Amino acid sequence: MRIAVDAMGGDFGPQVVVPGAIQAASELDVDIILVGVEHLVRKEFERLGTSSSRVTIIDAPEAIGMSEGLLAFRRKRRSSIRAATELVKRREADAVVSMGNTAAVVTISRQVLGALEGVERPALALLVPNAKGLTLLIDVGANASCSPHHLLQFAVMGKIFMTAALGMADPRIGLMSIGEERSKGNDLVREAFELLRHAPLNFVGNVEGKDIYSGAADVVVSDGFTGNVALKVSEGLVESLFSMARREIMKDFFAKLGFLLMKRHIKKIIKRMDYAEYGGAHLLGLKGVCIIGHGRSSATAVKNAIRQGREFVRGCLQERIQTEILRFEDVLRGGTTP
Repeated sequence: MRIAVDAMGGDFGPQVVVPGAIQAASELDVDIILVGVEHLVRKEFERLGTSSSRVTIIDAPEAIGMSEGLLAFRRKRRSSIRAATELVKRREADAVVSMGNTAAVVTISRQVLGALEGVERPALALLVPNAKGLTLLIDVGANASCSPHHLLQFAVMGKIFMTAALGMADPRIGLMSIGEERSKGNDLVREAFELLRHAPLNFVGNVEGKDIYSGAADVVVSDGFTGNVALKVSEGLVESLFSMARREIMKDFFAKLGFLLMKRHIKKIIKRMDYAEYGGAHLLGLKGVCIIGHGRSSATAVKNAIRQGREFVRGCLQERIQTEILRFEDVLRGGTTP
């Protein structure tokens, strides 16, 4: 299996991506194609003092910065993001992984790969831990503006993902809103509620932000703006909580003693909440596999994002989404039965 990796992506570029790619090639039995400014990528190999026969480099002389906008996406035709995505288009790679500018990756992958037949809007889907297991958030940033039917398709893709990836027979679908009652929410949410209520899905109704981590639903559906805000608030809360706990522990001898006694268990909690363990978000609904990681990703996060790409390809999730979305659309039109 060949995974194309945007070597210039993220806040740290090759300094983090290269060691993560080397780890992936060594541990995951995949061939890595690093796409980026060649002399900078090779410089990182020299700094690490290592090499791998399973890692190759393709030069892409331009990089899109984390804060650049639509003009840069269009102007930089030889960017590492575009070059890596085009490898998937030409079937020279099985998946593309980038820690770079999310808007750039979403825009360019849509342009280069296109959407699956029947999919109106590809959506970013991210697994997050809950009290009982894992919850899939969809969308978390690909579509700031959505229609009710887009949210319905997100729910279908989320269902297929959870069934194929985690073996859930009938995952519970929740709709992000400001209250559990069906009358709550804006026009988009209320209209989407009615579509989901009548769809052949295990729809459990509206869920609130607090329910993401309670396990009240296996798939939480929202527009990309709301989903991204919820995700960033969650990340900030976890970081602040651990920071405040650390300061309080250092103030008191008995707190330090208690921490030492609980250290092993606290490490398990921290690891479970660490986004690096989950790699990145899947851009579902494309004619190709695309994983988008966090801008602040570590080498471990890069490796795990590559692992996610590998598992997506192995599980033929793209083909399953294509088949099921067409079947589902036929059901909604009054054709076949699910």
